[in-house]
Amino acid sequence: MKRINLLNEETSNKIAAGEVVEGPSSVVKELIENSIDAHAKNITIEIQEGGTSLIRIIDDGDGIHPQDIEKAFLPHATSKITEAEDIYAIHTLGFRGEALPSIAAVGKVNIKSRIEGEEFGGELIIEGGEKKSFAECGMNKGTTLEIRELFYNVPARKKFLKSISREAAIINDIVNRIAIANPGISFKLFNGDKKVLQTFGNDNLKDTLRTIYGKTISESLIYFENADDTMTIFGFIGKEDVARGSRNNQSIFVNGRYVKHKSIVVAVENAFKSFSTCNKFPFYTLFIEIYPELVDVNIHPTKAEIKFEDDGIIFKKVFHTVHQAFKKEVFDSFQIDTEKPKSWTSGEAWPSEVEKIELDLYKAMPKEKVHVSFPIDLKPEHIEVKATTTTEINDNLPIVKESIVTDYPISTPTEEKIEKEAKFPPLRIIGQFNKTYIIGEYNEILYMIDQHAAHEKILFEKYLNQIEEQNIIIQPLLIPSVVDLTVDDYIYYEENKEIFKNAGFTLEDFGGNSLALKEVPYFLGRLNPKGLLLSIIDNLKGLGSGKTSEIKYNRIATMACKAAVKGNDFLSEPEMIKLVEDLRFIEDPFHCPHGRPTIIKFNNFELEKLFRRIV
Repeated sequence: MKRINLLNEETSNKIAAGEVVEGPSSVVKELIENSIDAHAKNITIEIQEGGTSLIRIIDDGDGIHPQDIEKAFLPHATSKITEAEDIYAIHTLGFRGEALPSIAAVGKVNIKSRIEGEEFGGELIIEGGEKKSFAECGMNKGTTLEIRELFYNVPARKKFLKSISREAAIINDIVNRIAIANPGISFKLFNGDKKVLQTFGNDNLKDTLRTIYGKTISESLIYFENADDTMTIFGFIGKEDVARGSRNNQSIFVNGRYVKHKSIVVAVENAFKSFSTCNKFPFYTLFIEIYPELVDVNIHPTKAEIKFEDDGIIFKKVFHTVHQAFKKEVFDSFQIDTEKPKSWTSGEAWPSEVEKIELDLYKAMPKEKVHVSFPIDLKPEHIEVKATTTTEINDNLPIVKESIVTDYPISTPTEEKIEKEAKFPPLRIIGQFNKTYIIGEYNEILYMIDQHAAHEKILFEKYLNQIEEQNIIIQPLLIPSVVDLTVDDYIYYEENKEIFKNAGFTLEDFGGNSLALKEVPYFLGRLNPKGLLLSIIDNLKGLGSGKTSEIKYNRIATMACKAAVKGNDFLSEPEMIKLVEDLRFIEDPFHCPHGRPTIIKFNNFELEKLFRRIV
């Protein structure tokens, strides 16, 4: 039987450091929070190699008394609380006294600090938790803290860190959140020699959001606010056009602390969905100011998880606040002019707003117009179109008559398709049901084909094959689309620059974190290239790190297939024939890229049984 041992201080400190110091970003977070607690108004963060080789935090806060500098690196030494009861009324970001000793246990630390009224500051050097030297030094009021070679003495921890660019991205995200929570503080972040972020510190939250997220998002924000005796809720939520495919642009702050809370997330998203039809996650920055006695932040050393005394009340108030702000915005944007039109004769019904708009559009139409629209990749080879004629009645209500004549041949397999094996027999197309499903038959079997899923799979396989063969047909954009990225998004792009290039997207730096999108894959057609690019970046984020190029190409192809025909799109008979014929010769025509079925079959026996023709 093994005997019980007491761990020495060095070993226990390294183990404790595992809870507080998960990576370079944890170090940055803890040190910035210390600077904020010290009432700093200017905080500079410098990192090198993702924070693994150097993290330097410079602030102009209160500083540390010379006699307390060494004491600050002892376990559970803190200036934030004095007794156990103080935990239930926390007014600072830090209070455990674990951060500095934990950081010193796994890195080489140099700290310099001077308080107001002292002629000199103190400089302490610690390596692996062991004091090397302490001396007086000259410096400005405040604190400068450097951590070099993080995890140099714990190589097992170091090898599990993410790539340098990913660690830098995580640090940037942490600094962004803290800057949003503290718009009255000026933050500067340097990654190597590059300045990544600089906020004004003018106490204007919207200016800070504009600096971090860009002009597009800052101009699409709705402000909300609600206050009562126990709490105040306020912040900004983005309109539908800036919603994204991930929750990366969502921030919740409770008493100035960035936290994660599922109940609040659900409340905001439910309020957003009440007025939105898009299947994306809203942008929002939400602040809750509440009595410290009603919230517990002492759950985990990272202090990212909290508990409210009553989650139900928080949910209701957050939902109501955001819902009311959206409701007001929507109703304000749809003010209806109830004044009777002068051209309307007495006794006639007033036109609705939609009818007015349609009427204006009809009047603006040319008298003769040719218009034929085919979904992408379903265009017939030969087509003749006669001009559209418009007959007007009473100069108001037009009747449009179209006459279209085609000599489109019945689709036959090309030589390329003949070489491949058809996965299902040739079908006689019967028609289209509900403008969503193609109905066909072969040898007493009825086939129902989901037109969107089928076309999506055709584009998916074609695109992946083009990537594999490095033979993508690209089309230049008439006007390059400028895409403003957050720093986090830009780092993901930098990581996957070759992936985007091989997938047919030509992107060039446009200054700062902006990109100029100049060329896209041809099959995308009129799909919004800017929105697609942001969606792809969001999807790559969801993959995490360490994924192969094949998985990333697969994910890009899945996103790009939004160009497929949709449900409720009318298809002509030639278009249906071509789509089904293309579907027959792909590798897997029976499932869409998301795994849903594309084809459902009914044999004659099953149909006759449904109609009770047989028992």
